[in-house]
Amino acid sequence: MNQHALSNDPAAIISADKAHVWHHLVQHKPFETVDPRIMVEGKGLRVWDITGREHLDAVSGAVWTVNVGYGRKRIADAMAAQLTKLNFYAGAAGNIPAAQFAEMLTAKMPGLDRVYYANSGSEANEKAFKMVRQIAHKHHGGRKYKILYRERDYHGTTIANLSAGGQEERNAQYGPFTPGFIMVPHCLEYRRQDGLTDADYGRRAAVAIEEVILREGPDTVGALCLEPITAGGGIITPPQGYWDRVQEICKKYDILLHIDEVVCGLGRTGTWFGYQHYGVQPDIVTMAKGVASGYAAISCCVTTNAVFEQFKDDTDHLSYFRDISTFGGCTAGPTAAIENMAIIEEEGLLENSTTMGAHLLSNLHALMDKHAVIGDVRGQGLFAGAELVTNRGTKDPLNEKQVGAIVADCMGQGVIIGATNRSVPGFNNTLLFAPALIATKDDIDEITGAVDKALTRVLG
Repeated sequence: MNQHALSNDPAAIISADKAHVWHHLVQHKPFETVDPRIMVEGKGLRVWDITGREHLDAVSGAVWTVNVGYGRKRIADAMAAQLTKLNFYAGAAGNIPAAQFAEMLTAKMPGLDRVYYANSGSEANEKAFKMVRQIAHKHHGGRKYKILYRERDYHGTTIANLSAGGQEERNAQYGPFTPGFIMVPHCLEYRRQDGLTDADYGRRAAVAIEEVILREGPDTVGALCLEPITAGGGIITPPQGYWDRVQEICKKYDILLHIDEVVCGLGRTGTWFGYQHYGVQPDIVTMAKGVASGYAAISCCVTTNAVFEQFKDDTDHLSYFRDISTFGGCTAGPTAAIENMAIIEEEGLLENSTTMGAHLLSNLHALMDKHAVIGDVRGQGLFAGAELVTNRGTKDPLNEKQVGAIVADCMGQGVIIGATNRSVPGFNNTLLFAPALIATKDDIDEITGAVDKALTRVLG
């Protein structure tokens, strides 16, 4: 089609979308009678759809990505200049922004030194899994190949990532899965496992991981992959003592600790990375989403030099890391990431995430005092959840349809919030909040005010 023949008429755009676009995570049957939502413009925390309606985005692009907000001309201009000079060269060679951002990034991550570029969180986690498997073959006779993952955690959409996915409804209908991925129990204190007390829950939840290691055989386990704060599984903040014991266990059994920061990284929780709240020293950290705030596709698998050095033995022609990510060679990603990180520093967005996050949690606790349907509030920085129940005593979860109605009511008010959906059977009952790190007190008040009205209207 001639570019000049493309129409910007809203009706034509909607028609083209309905006829040709396959949307993510959406049942398309309703589009036979209703129009899909099409976003056109964004500025700060606000987005406008094709009808001209304004929305306050409380989930940073619906999937916790636009950390520095919409409309950052500075990032777009830097990308344009770089793409005009050099847009791409395969990652077997280097480029200037990739080298510069790797230096900036590792400076924020003491103890981690090497950055492998890719283009999505799923792909970054795949790289980590491949590293673990290759190390097993190179140094452990192929035995130390198993990768542990946690119930309720999520690591991506590929078959290997789903094999490491702790959300049953995300995995349904996509098996059989890759062997060698073993699940360990969740650490949600609000729904602690039978027989475990509040006082000792954090340590005991970590010991449950050790029990799985001993069952499988420590000499067969190569890595433990965890989110620092479980995201889509319900915003699960780790209980006190959990991470200290997890790290002790990994060191005891010579298990690589792989922390998935795809959601929590780049300031979302008030530190550069979520793991930095807990005094943990990981071996591998993966990230995407907020690395460039959605201005370009980029992900990173960051490792210690100790991990990197295991691939430098050239006695075997197959010993190096034989992997490629085509668009890991695109210069737009690290260029955008450089500006994104500079904005976070220059505008004090880590501090704002901490301050406004505390205000968000305070408002949610106030809603909890008013609405008995809120059973638990949890979060860190501008990353929070409110779990909805039908009865606080029994903690019976509110059904997903009613949770969806609350989200829809907020949307009707012009505020976009999130919720766990089709992830954990019977427990898709947590409202999710992750506004851009530039959020103000007024923004937070508008978000929680919409939730207040929605809870009253939907549930009475």
